[in-house]
Amino acid sequence: MDIVTAAILGIVQGLTEFLPVSSSGHLVLAQKILGFSEPPLLMDTMLHLGTLVAVFVVLWKDIWELLKKPFQRLTSLLLAATIPTVIIALVFKKTIEAAFASGATLGFEFLATAIILVVAEKLSAKRSGTGRTENDMTYPDSVIIGVLQGVSIMPAVSRSGLTIAGALARGLDRGFAARFSFLLSIPAILGAVVFQAKDLIKGSDAAGGGFSLPILVGMGVSMVVGIIAVKFMMKVIKEGSMIGFAAYVGVVGVLVLLDQYVFHMFF
Repeated sequence: MDIVTAAILGIVQGLTEFLPVSSSGHLVLAQKILGFSEPPLLMDTMLHLGTLVAVFVVLWKDIWELLKKPFQRLTSLLLAATIPTVIIALVFKKTIEAAFASGATLGFEFLATAIILVVAEKLSAKRSGTGRTENDMTYPDSVIIGVLQGVSIMPAVSRSGLTIAGALARGLDRGFAARFSFLLSIPAILGAVVFQAKDLIKGSDAAGGGFSLPILVGMGVSMVVGIIAVKFMMKVIKEGSMIGFAAYVGVVGVLVLLDQYVFHMFF
């Protein structure tokens, strides 16, 4: 893999991991449209690690507070949201892997993400001024958000989109919804990195080749772009709307379905 390809993958991963448009879905699209082969496991791991660092950079104050006082309510809320995600990932592992391999459900998943974003914004608008904060959040809220994060493991379903949408639909404050979603991404991304690292140690990925300049470039780009994306998304959620993102993924979903069932240019 050359440096340009690695940089493109880093941009795609860093940008779409935190915008509600699905990073995995866009990586599959990039592979199909630009003719990329699937990134080696080491590259994919380092791209995820780059976005993990991005969250730590932007939310370091929140993370430091959690580390100083690990047995606080926010920690238990994040744990309650993480558990259903892990269960869904383990139970539906083969189904998820098949969806990634074929890309057959990509168009429908982009459309589903668009619909969920629109519905969440409509529900949030009806509850304007009544946003609940961390002290008002309940464990059922966390479980629902965690289930949505579990569903987002499918290739073109946005993790950030569904978790933020779930928080808004439950009437949580917009700023806290974004914060909770990005904090929740830490165990999700870390879990993916750990599982991939385990496979790397076992030597199941033949196309790793060890660390190289393209891999380091991809990781660095995903980290820098991820930092920009997190800051941008925090501002959008607090002050704006996700309808624009819904329109974008809706159009992408329609185009993917047209290609899958009519034109067959990439699928």
